[in-house]
Amino acid sequence: MEFLVTVAEFSLWLLLIVLFGFLSVVVFEAWRRRHSNVSVETVTTLDDPKSIKPIPCPHITDPAEKYLSLIVPAYNEELRLPAALEETMDYLQDRASRDKSFSFEVVIVDDGSVDGTKRVAFDFIRKYTIDNIRVIPLGKNQGKGEAIRKGMLHSRGQLLLMLDADGATKVTDLEKLENQINAVAREEYSIRNPASKDMDFKIGDVQVSAFGSRAHLEEKALATSFNFRGNGIATF
Repeated sequence: MEFLVTVAEFSLWLLLIVLFGFLSVVVFEAWRRRHSNVSVETVTTLDDPKSIKPIPCPHITDPAEKYLSLIVPAYNEELRLPAALEETMDYLQDRASRDKSFSFEVVIVDDGSVDGTKRVAFDFIRKYTIDNIRVIPLGKNQGKGEAIRKGMLHSRGQLLLMLDADGATKVTDLEKLENQINAVAREEYSIRNPASKDMDFKIGDVQVSAFGSRAHLEEKALATSFNFRGNGIATF
C-alpha cells in the first residue's frame, strides 16, 4: 500500500514538473517574440532564368512604376497556367498598343509548386522579358492567401489585381472592376481636392478596393467598391 502511495506521489510530482516546464517555455517564447526586434518577414526575391542570383523585389511602398500589377498565385499549375497567361498577355499587350499610357506587369507567385509551374513561368519571362512577367518563389507552400499578400506587397502598380491561374475568371473582366475603382476614387479625389483638375487624378491617389463576383457566367458580373488601406486593389 505504501508503495502505491509513493508511486502516486512520484507521478504527481513528475506531472507538475512537466507542466511547469511547458508553461515556462510558453511564457519565454511569448516574451521573446514581444521583445525581439527581428522582423518575421523574410527577404522576398524574384527569380530570373537569365540570372544566377535572385533579384531583390520592389515593395508596395516604393513609387509606382506601372499602371497595373496582375498578381497570379500558382500552386502546381503547370497544365493550366500556359493558357491563362497567353490569354492574359494577349489582352494586356493589345491594350498597351491602343493606349500608350497603359503599362503593366504580371507577377506569378510560385507557392511551393512541385511540378513544372516555375519552368512554365520562366518560358514566359524569356518570351516577354522580366519587366513584364516576374516570378516570386515562396520556397514552400504557404497557402493562396499568403501568395496573394506577397505578390501585392512586392508589386509596382498603381492598380493591383489578383487573378487565378486556372483561368476561371477572364482577364477582360478586369475593366468592370477598374471602372468601379475609378468611379469611387475620382469622387473621393474631387471631395478631397476640390480645386484640382480632373487631369491631375491618378488611380493610385485614392485608396480603394473592389471585389468582383464569381458569377461571371451570369449576363452581368457584379462589382462593389469601398475605401481600403492600400493602393487601388482589385480581386475577383
